[in-house]
Amino acid sequence: MVPRAPLPPPTGPLVFQPLKRRHCAGCRRGPLPLLVLEDGAPRCLDCADLGHLVFLARGDTALTRRSREESGLSAVVVRFNRRKSRYERQGVLVEEAALARAEQRCLADAEARRRRRVRDARRRAAQDALFTQAFTAEIRRLFPGCPAARARAIAAHASERGSGRVGRSAAGRALTEGAVTSAVVASVRHLDTPYDRLLMSGVPRHEARRRVAPSVRTVLRGWAETGLGSAG
Repeated sequence: MVPRAPLPPPTGPLVFQPLKRRHCAGCRRGPLPLLVLEDGAPRCLDCADLGHLVFLARGDTALTRRSREESGLSAVVVRFNRRKSRYERQGVLVEEAALARAEQRCLADAEARRRRRVRDARRRAAQDALFTQAFTAEIRRLFPGCPAARARAIAAHASERGSGRVGRSAAGRALTEGAVTSAVVASVRHLDTPYDRLLMSGVPRHEARRRVAPSVRTVLRGWAETGLGSAG
């Protein structure tokens, strides 16, 4: 009737998706999309007293588990995989009302997860805002001549979550002088010197950095002098 191979551990009635055309040994209906073996003979779901159940395909583990919990009667559906020489689960048969209840439980969980994600996002945003403020204050402490708006922009860029930039490093999170200075230097290099144009013209990165280094130092010295350019 069906290929001989180890079957899944029994967890209630077992239903097969046949590989060949089979007819019910009781009512003779067929070919059967699903069947139950009784004493080696195929039976349709109605004859096996499972006709009132609905099929739930595999894929959603939580929905499958909850459907079986809610259902007074359920069955595992399997199909033989010739290439792998084994039976594989295709889904379950459960009571329709049980499936509906399980779907409601999963929807409630999905809504709870959505609300938790919103709360977590708000919490992270608040944390990021505080950190950016602290980063900005440290830039202004080290470089009091740096315009306030520029300091805020540097801090926001360097500390963007998931960016991998210096503000997200361990040193950056600790607001070390080296990490904060590195963020300021990077901003000056890109915005206040021809560094980007040199890269676009084919100049190697290290050579481009060497060429703009005097200009970077000039800007930093100016910003390091208290009061210069502090408005903004």
